[in-house]
Amino acid sequence: MKKILIIVPDGGMLFESAGIADILMHANQLHPQGLTRPRYQVDIATTQPHQVIHGQSGLNLLADYRIHELDPRQPLDTILITGRGQTEQEGTAVVDWLRLAAPHARRVASICGGAMLLAQTGLLNGRRATTHWKLLETMQSAFPEVKVEGGPLYIQDGPIWTSGGVTSGFDLTLALVEEDYGFNLARDIAQDLVMYLRRPGSQLQFSRYTLQQSNGSGPISDLQAWILENIAADLCVEKLAERVAMSPRNFTRVFTRETGVSPARYVTEVRMAAARQRLEQTRDTLDKIAVQTGFGSSINLRRIFERQLHLTPGEYRQRFHSRYMA
Repeated sequence: MKKILIIVPDGGMLFESAGIADILMHANQLHPQGLTRPRYQVDIATTQPHQVIHGQSGLNLLADYRIHELDPRQPLDTILITGRGQTEQEGTAVVDWLRLAAPHARRVASICGGAMLLAQTGLLNGRRATTHWKLLETMQSAFPEVKVEGGPLYIQDGPIWTSGGVTSGFDLTLALVEEDYGFNLARDIAQDLVMYLRRPGSQLQFSRYTLQQSNGSGPISDLQAWILENIAADLCVEKLAERVAMSPRNFTRVFTRETGVSPARYVTEVRMAAARQRLEQTRDTLDKIAVQTGFGSSINLRRIFERQLHLTPGEYRQRFHSRYMA
């Protein structure tokens, strides 16, 4: 039997931990001797002085333990951290305990923002890792020794596992079951719970592009506004530099300094955001959308979608289209 400890912050989304526990308990139920010889024992721990974990929905979860009550030297199979907590004190309590407990666990995993706590322990240094798409740049900036990746729903690097947004923790949990007991059990759980065993695409398909605006007014800010209104135009670096009367090299340096992204990346993000909006809200053909958004052809549109989101424009439309498309 594998002992799993799930650390749950106060004020978070409780369905993270509840969903993970349900997946693991379903593994027990599918065992011929599940009641007498369960595959997993799952315990919930909180950093709070009380055992009631308050969820942001208003629902509560009763923890099995307060984290300070647990001996960090006690062997565990897997430690899972769901979220990073609402307060700095709560996060510090998890990090301090993890530093002592991780050497005695076979695996350590994080869900969503929990990767930020793993990074603070140093466990992610030199390793590939991911977190929620909103935190990717923050994590890379704060922890440059971590190899942050934005695409995968989850990443395994040795004994350390990290996952993206909330529900990607379920994908990670199925992967843990598959590693522990094989493909057939993981597949049976996925089929019973009507889940993907391997969800297509990546977490970036769910992210929203954040179009960085330069601070204040000036030629770069004005240029950004012009780009948004002229996404089908020729937006190569040379043309953009010409509009603000700069050399291409100086323009690239100034634009990147003021916006945090290169001109080429900014243009791609603007066009991707526009293409996604049209796929979601209109019935326009892919060729028409490609022309409208500056990609030129449906072939180019497909290529950039597959590179950025790991799915085709048609697949994106199928998943995210409005019921009331124009």
